[in-house]
Amino acid sequence: MKTNTALCLTAICIIASVHGCIREPEEKVSYEFNGVYSGSNLNYIAFPVGGIGAGMFCIEGTGAISHMSVRNRPEIFREPLMFAAVTVKGIRNGAKVVEGQVPDWKKSGIPNAGNGSPGKSYGLPRFEKAEFTSRFPFATIMLNDSDMPLEVSLTAWSPFIPTDADNSSLPVGALEYTFRNSGNSEMEALFSFNSENFMSQQNGNSTIKTIPGGFVLSEKGVDGKPETRGDFAVFTTESSVITDHCWFRGGWWDPLTITWKTISAGEIRSSMPVDKDAPGASLFVPLILSPGETKTIHILFAWYVPDTNLRYGTDPEKKELKENQSCSCSQTYYKPWYSGRFEDVYAVSDYWRENYFDLKRKSELFRDSFYASTLPGEVLEAVAANLTILKSPTVLRQTDGKLWNWEGCSDNSGCCAGSCTHVWNYAQAIPHLFPDLERTLRETEFFCSQDEEGHQTFRSALPVRPVASTFYAAADGQLGGIMKVYRDWRISGDTGWLRRIYPSVKESMDYCIRTWDPRSTGTLEEPHHNTYDIEFWGPDGMCTSFYLGALKAISEMGGYLGDNVERYMELYTKGRTALETDLFNGEYFFQKVVWKGLNSPDPVEASLGSWSSDYSEEARDLLQKEGPKYQYGSGCLSDGVLGAWIASVCGLEEIADRSKIKSHLNSVYNYNFVRDLTDHSNPQRPAYALGDEGGLLLCSWPKGGKPSLPFVYSDEVWTGIEYQVASHLMMMGEVEKGLEIVRTCRKRYDGTVRNPFDEYECGHWYARAMSSYALLQGLTGVRYDATDSTLFIDSKIGDFTSFISTKTGFGNVGLKKGKPFVTPAYGEIPVKKYVVR
Repeated sequence: MKTNTALCLTAICIIASVHGCIREPEEKVSYEFNGVYSGSNLNYIAFPVGGIGAGMFCIEGTGAISHMSVRNRPEIFREPLMFAAVTVKGIRNGAKVVEGQVPDWKKSGIPNAGNGSPGKSYGLPRFEKAEFTSRFPFATIMLNDSDMPLEVSLTAWSPFIPTDADNSSLPVGALEYTFRNSGNSEMEALFSFNSENFMSQQNGNSTIKTIPGGFVLSEKGVDGKPETRGDFAVFTTESSVITDHCWFRGGWWDPLTITWKTISAGEIRSSMPVDKDAPGASLFVPLILSPGETKTIHILFAWYVPDTNLRYGTDPEKKELKENQSCSCSQTYYKPWYSGRFEDVYAVSDYWRENYFDLKRKSELFRDSFYASTLPGEVLEAVAANLTILKSPTVLRQTDGKLWNWEGCSDNSGCCAGSCTHVWNYAQAIPHLFPDLERTLRETEFFCSQDEEGHQTFRSALPVRPVASTFYAAADGQLGGIMKVYRDWRISGDTGWLRRIYPSVKESMDYCIRTWDPRSTGTLEEPHHNTYDIEFWGPDGMCTSFYLGALKAISEMGGYLGDNVERYMELYTKGRTALETDLFNGEYFFQKVVWKGLNSPDPVEASLGSWSSDYSEEARDLLQKEGPKYQYGSGCLSDGVLGAWIASVCGLEEIADRSKIKSHLNSVYNYNFVRDLTDHSNPQRPAYALGDEGGLLLCSWPKGGKPSLPFVYSDEVWTGIEYQVASHLMMMGEVEKGLEIVRTCRKRYDGTVRNPFDEYECGHWYARAMSSYALLQGLTGVRYDATDSTLFIDSKIGDFTSFISTKTGFGNVGLKKGKPFVTPAYGEIPVKKYVVR
C-alpha cells in the first residue's frame, strides 16, 4: 500500500511538472564572494540607488523596486506598485513583468500580507529565473524564461564619482533594460514602465504631470505641511515613447486590471494629464527586433522633495560664534543639498538627461578601477557592499554642502541623530572618497558642537548650528575627532585648513585632559562616556588608546605649526607606560574599574545625569558587591585597542608596543571569534548574529570575572567591529585570521536571510560598517599623504593591485615585482616619493 501511494504521488508530480503546474522549490545555491547571486540568495537583496544625502530606492535581486525613500527619511517597507513589463506579440504567455519570481517570504511576511497584499504586482506573470551581480554603483539582473525567445538584462545605477561630491549627490537613478532577440525570426514587442502615484499624500492634492519622454508623479502637499509636497519624474530618452498620464479610474482593482489588460494585449494606451485623481501612469516603447538584435531602453528617475520637518538639537543660551566658526544657519528645518542647486524636478531631470552618459562614464571609471583589484573577493564585497550606506537615508547633506548623518535607519525615520562622533569614528570611506565632505564633519564638531570650555556635543544639531552642551562628552568620539583632524589634513594637504581648526582642536584636547585625566596619569580615570552608550569607570585599554592617539596627533600637528606640545608628549609617554604595564595582563589589555577617590560623584549620583545608567535598589546592592554597572573589567574587549587602529588608519605611527597590540588582537580572535553561536547566550539584541551563524563577540571573559551586568552590548556581534578587528589583524601580518572574520561576517549577509547591501546594527545601513574600507589599507598598507605627495605601501600579501582614492583623483595602486606603481583613472595622483616597507 505504501509503495502504491508513493508511485501515485510520483506520477502525479511528474504529470503536474510536465504541464507546468508545480515549480520545484529553489535550493540554496553555493555563493562565491563578489560573485553572482541566484536562487535563494536573491531573497533579501535590495541594492540602493540614489545620491549622497538625496534619498534612494532599492532594486531587489529579482529586479523589483522597493524601499522607496525619497522624502528625506527612510521608508523601508515602501514598495510601490511600480514595474516594467514586456509583451512579445504572437506567442503564448508573451506578457511578463520584467522581474524574477516573487520571493517566498513576501507572500506572508510583509505588511498587509494577511489581506492578500492588495496593490502589489505579485500576481502578474514574471520571468522564471533571475541572477544578480553587483559592481557598485551598478547592479545587473539577468532574466530568462522558457516562454520567451528573449534575453533580458536590467542594470540599475546612480552616479558615484569619488572627489566629485556634487554629481554624487544628485536625486536621481536609472534602470537600463536590454532586450536581445534570441529567436530565428523578427520579433515585435512592446515595453512599458508603469507606476502608481506613490507620491500622493493623505489629504493632499496629487496629480500626474507631463515631462518630455514620460510623466511626473506629483503631490502639491497638505496645507500647512510643506514637507508633504514632492515630485518624482519617470522618463526615457526613446523618441518613440507614448505616455498614458492617467490610468483607468475606478474602484477595487480597476486601475491595475485595465493597465495589465492593455499590456498583455500588446496595446498602447495614450492619455493626457488630468487635473486630479490620476491613480497612475505608464510609458510605452514599441520594439521591433531582428534575430540577434539588441535594444536598450533607458528609464531615468529624478525626484525633488525640497522641504522637511527635520530639526534636532537644543540651541545654546549664548549664540555668539567663535572666530572661523561657519555654522550659522537661517533655516528652521533641514533642506536637502539639491534643493539649493536645482529649482524643481524639471531642472533636475534636464541636468540628468543632458549629462547622463558623461556621469555614467565617470561612474564606470570608478567601478572598473575598484574591481581591477587583485584583493580577495570577500574583501572587495565587504568594502563595496557598505559603500551603499552613502546612498541610503543614513546620510543627509544640507544646502550649504555640509554632511549630517544618522547612525542608521529605523523603518520610517533616521536612528540615533547627530553624526554621532563615536560611531562615525569607525567609518573610513568618506575621508578617502570625498575628503571635502568629510572635513565638513570636523568643522561641525570643532566649531559648531564645541563650547567655549572645549566640551564637544557628540550629537550635532540639524540644521547644523551651535548646539547646547546638555549631556556628557563622549571620550572616544572627542579624542577620535582629534586623530581624524590629523588624517584629514594629511589627505587634503591643506595646511591652511589645519591652522584654522587647530585652536579648537587644542581646546578640545585640554578639555579631555581636565575632565578625564585631572591627575595627569596619561590614562582616562574619571568616568567617560563611550560608544556603548554607558560610562567606563577607571582606566581601560580601549579609551586610553584613544587618549594616546589624540595626544600623538596633536603633538604632530602642533609641532608642525610651531606650537609648544611638550605637555602633550609628556602625557603620551606616561600613558603609554601605563597602558603597556598596568593595563596589560600578558595576553590582552583590560580595564581597571575605579569608582572611589575620583572627582566624579559616586555612580548613583552620577547616574542622575545619564539616560542609560540608572540605579535601582537592586543595582545599588550590586554596586557595593561588584562596582558600577556596565563595565568590562578583566574582559577581552574586541575594541580594546580601537584607538590604536584609528591612529593607524589616520596615518600616525604606532602609539603602543606593536607586539602587545598584536597579542591583544590575537586574543580577540582566539576568545571572541565564535564560528557557531548556537550555544551562545545573548539576552541583548540577538538578530545581528545567532544560531549556527558565526561572528565576533564584542567581549568575552576568558579569565573569569564577568560582571553580573556587563556593558550593555557585550554579547552582541557588530559588523563594524568585525571589520575593524579584521583590518587591524591584517596590519599586524595576521592576514588569514582577518580574512576568516570577514568571510564569516559576509556569510551572514549572503541574501538568504539578510540583505547583502544592508549591514544593520542600531538601524539599517549602519555607519559603523564603513570600517570595512580599512580592509584595503589592512592588506596593502597603502596611504597617500598629500602634504608632501608621499605614497606609503606596506603590503602583507606581496604583489597586488588595489584601488586608491585621494583628494585629487582615483585609480589603481600596487606592487609589481616589488616595485610600486600608481595608475590614475580620474583626476591626478601626484607622487614625489614612494615609501615601501
